[in-house]
Amino acid sequence: MKKYILCLSFLATAGLMLSSCSDDDLSDKSVIVTSETEQTQFDKWLEANFVNPYNIQFKYRYEHNESDMNYYNVPADYKQAVELAHIVKYTCVEAYNEVAGVNFTRNYFPKEFFCTGTWEFRNNGTFILGTAEGGKKIFLAGVNYLDQYKDNIDTLNHFYLKTIHHEFTHILNQTKDFPRSYQQVTGSGYVADSWSESPYNENYLERGFISSYSQHSATEDFAEMLSMYITNTPAQWNKWMEEAGTDGTRLLQQKLDIVRTYMKDSWNIDIDQLRNSVLDRETKVASGQIDLTDLTVK
Repeated sequence: MKKYILCLSFLATAGLMLSSCSDDDLSDKSVIVTSETEQTQFDKWLEANFVNPYNIQFKYRYEHNESDMNYYNVPADYKQAVELAHIVKYTCVEAYNEVAGVNFTRNYFPKEFFCTGTWEFRNNGTFILGTAEGGKKIFLAGVNYLDQYKDNIDTLNHFYLKTIHHEFTHILNQTKDFPRSYQQVTGSGYVADSWSESPYNENYLERGFISSYSQHSATEDFAEMLSMYITNTPAQWNKWMEEAGTDGTRLLQQKLDIVRTYMKDSWNIDIDQLRNSVLDRETKVASGQIDLTDLTVK
């Protein structure tokens, strides 16, 4: 089974990430699956909002078989898992409903989310935010940091929402592959796991890559282009193009054109409409307009 991984360098943000989790409010809710696990109101809400309409399992309790034993794992905090489920539903699932229709979401959105409390730290100065497997499952890490980042659209995107869109792009690509011409735009520029090292962690825009991680491979580059585009404002995108210079902008525009055409021809999705929907929803979440705690089952 092919697994796609989205990871980021943690050197610049280590001070933010390594704060203590000792104050996490686990209350009396079970965060580990056992034979005696009782259904909570959250479970009922998930059934009504994920399982019944979309056949999506949102797993927030720790399960040994779902986890990668190559990394240290901790369970997701119950309260923050509730908030993340609301955010995923409102900013991702319902954004695709809006621009592509509910049948698209039912057919193609991943059928399982599995969440853990912390990110998966690697020994090369990076950490894993999430993975996609087999076109069906998205793993989301770092749930226990959500309260630090949910009120700021940039950090909310950086650590969570861009990851979901990035991994969903992999799932779409596994169903309908993107054109091989994409890789040819900067074919000699991919550096695999060296993307986080000097000199590749600097001036990547000028080389035609929208992020440092884009330099890993064409597959990751494509997913980064789409996820970065739809989770950032036109003003921010234009700022990056200015930083890229003439050659970098030309390469990035070639890639964006391929992404735009692929999404329209393969999925009948206008990425500008998708961006408008995503940004509007994210802004409402970050500004506190959306109740992330309501577990009323309607």
